[in-house]
Amino acid sequence: MKALVIIPAYNEEKSIALVIRSVKSLHPDIDIVVVNDGSKDETSRIARETGLTHVVDLPVNLGIGGAVQTGYLFAFRHNYDIAIQIDADGQHDPADLEKIIEVVASGEAACCVGSRFIEKTDYKPSFFRGFGINFFSNMIMLTVGKRITDPTSGFRAVNQQVIEVFADYYPDDYPEVEAIVLLERMGYIVKETSVHMHSRSAGRSSITPFRSLYYMIKVSLAVIMTRIRT
Repeated sequence: MKALVIIPAYNEEKSIALVIRSVKSLHPDIDIVVVNDGSKDETSRIARETGLTHVVDLPVNLGIGGAVQTGYLFAFRHNYDIAIQIDADGQHDPADLEKIIEVVASGEAACCVGSRFIEKTDYKPSFFRGFGINFFSNMIMLTVGKRITDPTSGFRAVNQQVIEVFADYYPDDYPEVEAIVLLERMGYIVKETSVHMHSRSAGRSSITPFRSLYYMIKVSLAVIMTRIRT
């Protein structure tokens, strides 16, 4: 099947080359598009220097939602069967790509989320991140009646039908949780598979205690609105 890896990137000059080369090395038959989300550093230049053909430079920073939707628009316009999101910071392990692709390619689900928590791994979230993950896992259970153990994971694959959905609409800010609820409410099956994740290879997370609280309030309201709309 024709597959595309979408890598949204904002100021990831220290890690983007390693991520691209890791995907290319393990999966030379899968295409890659980097969506440079208005970076102020050398992310775009370094991505192109890896020999990557597809680098989309957004003129301004749209945020993760806009960058990811740009990737889905690219996938839709170029008729990809499967699209896979991978973060640009080196946390997602390309060795697990086949695991999440297989769930979608087999027709078992329309979307497969790579989870850090189905099986015991070395990953240990901070207190605030762990609290937020549990909070959203419970919210999804209450909203759509399904347990998703790692709802904030950005490591996921979707089929062609979902590519079209996300090309038309994708949540703006902190989109991972809302996207799951949206798909489930539309009747698409979302499943998880166990993956390994690493610490960031460079830089630092923007999730502070204050932003964690803001994140939970904002996403909770967005999920409620998604349920009302669908």
